[in-house]
Amino acid sequence: MPAMAAKRVLLLGAGFSRNWGGWLASEAFEYLLGNPELDRGGLRDILWRNKRNGGFEAALAELQTEAEQRGQSSAREHLIILESAILEMFADMDKGFASLVTFEWQNQRGYLVRDFLVRFDAIFTLNQDLLMERHYLNGSVALSSSRQWGGWQIPGMKDVPGEGLGNPAISKRSPMNSTAFAVEKNLQPYFKLHGSSNWVDERTGRPVFIMGGNKVSGIKQHPILTWNHECFTKYLSGPDTRLMIIGYSFGDEHVNRAVVSAGKGGNLRIFVIDPLGVDAADKNRDIAMYMPGQLFTELQPWLLGASRRSLRDIFGTDRVEHGKVMRFLGSVS
Repeated sequence: MPAMAAKRVLLLGAGFSRNWGGWLASEAFEYLLGNPELDRGGLRDILWRNKRNGGFEAALAELQTEAEQRGQSSAREHLIILESAILEMFADMDKGFASLVTFEWQNQRGYLVRDFLVRFDAIFTLNQDLLMERHYLNGSVALSSSRQWGGWQIPGMKDVPGEGLGNPAISKRSPMNSTAFAVEKNLQPYFKLHGSSNWVDERTGRPVFIMGGNKVSGIKQHPILTWNHECFTKYLSGPDTRLMIIGYSFGDEHVNRAVVSAGKGGNLRIFVIDPLGVDAADKNRDIAMYMPGQLFTELQPWLLGASRRSLRDIFGTDRVEHGKVMRFLGSVS
């Protein structure tokens, strides 16, 4: 009998969207500094105080702790203001994504970003922006010589009535009832592990996106995010799975644990696309008296390679690097 094809899973971080102009965490910090609403309640001072120990997410975590654990009403009000400023940031970022003339850096079939993305059995993202919704979740998902998908899906989510924007992928979305969570056959699944800037909980009217220091606790408050993480773990744990990671800084412990657990199960192989290459997973990389970090040491047996080139190079003119990336997926254009 012929060998079964390896399962291909893609994990995206902020560095993926950066290729099209999306902001990294440090740039998001600087954007938020300019929001006049942060003059209220000393929010700008809280941002500055957390600049070197987690940036705007650490500031958000501080307010979350004060609001949830200490029950401070002023902290709750300030938390809403900062969340609104973050959503405004995503809206401004989305204006830039909407104005992109093209998602591609050249038009030769086989070297398109879309032809690469469509090869994956599942795509997971930690990003809350709408880059993929605007430029990938459309008819192109069903058009590929390498994989015959009938279309795309964001499992467990539905359109919010009356909130459509003409494009079903970027309209307001809300979680379905948990009994309806499912991955449909023949549709490529796109999971947003930390929610999205266009997701809203219809029960509370609150946004469904997770940032800050205690993401695990936040995920547990949303059945859809809990289920998404369970799906991530399940996909990684399948036999002969190849995980490609693009632009993730390995800063989320719950994500790292899922990857390490799957690796220890003996079924996982990993390839990283990041300016730091495999060193992206090493938190001790800049320490003078160097010893490899624990996560880096744990991942080493399953790291099969990396690319330090930008996606613009890989899917533009760098055929050598493109070939290396595609070989990891078991195919060369």
